[in-house]
Amino acid sequence: MLLLALGLALGLAAIHLFAGRLRFLHVLPRSAWLSAASGASVAYVFLHLLPELSAGQEALAEAAPLAFVETHVWIVALVGLAAFYGLERAALNSRNEEADDTTAPGVFWLHVASFGLYNALIGYLLLHREVTTTAALLLFATAMGLHFFVNDYGLRQHHKHQYHRHGRWVLAAAVLGGWALGAAVEVHEALVVVLIAFLGGGVILNVLKEELPEERASRFWPFALGAAAYAALLLATHSVGG
Repeated sequence: MLLLALGLALGLAAIHLFAGRLRFLHVLPRSAWLSAASGASVAYVFLHLLPELSAGQEALAEAAPLAFVETHVWIVALVGLAAFYGLERAALNSRNEEADDTTAPGVFWLHVASFGLYNALIGYLLLHREVTTTAALLLFATAMGLHFFVNDYGLRQHHKHQYHRHGRWVLAAAVLGGWALGAAVEVHEALVVVLIAFLGGGVILNVLKEELPEERASRFWPFALGAAAYAALLLATHSVGG
């Protein structure tokens, strides 16, 4: 499982390094592939990650320092959503049309640092989740890989050459750093639940901010088909496993 997770971490890192070369993703109206990827990653959050939070309530109840989350674990998901909403607003407010419509250096590095932690969290969770089967790992990595394509596109839109020159390397390294941390350190199960809650909120916001703005000219049907297809895969896998 450790080596499989490493291979998947390398694959996730490669998405940030090479997604910019996929020119068919950088079109208007929005690429149907990006909308489908958004739908699939949201389906994973609602049908797999969030149910894991409910299953993890018992672990939270047993962890005295984190007992306040026992009935309010969804607050952590809300914090994740709000945090990335704030980052998105900072990036939008910073973009300077007179400077190639890119962001200020300070906002760029804040964005990169935040998404670096986000990617490190995903790398860590390749090894530590509530469900640790091979099938669950592959489903998680696939959903996060599709999500990385969406995030990468949004970050390139905001930061242009800054992201291509520096940001993509930081985010790729962060995934591998998260895997390395997961291989070396195992935290309490209750903290894993908190991390999953934060990730779930972040994924939902990062998908919706890419799909909802009018200027994105996004596509509903590819989004819906992506969500339906991945939901069907998750349900079929759960049925076979259960």
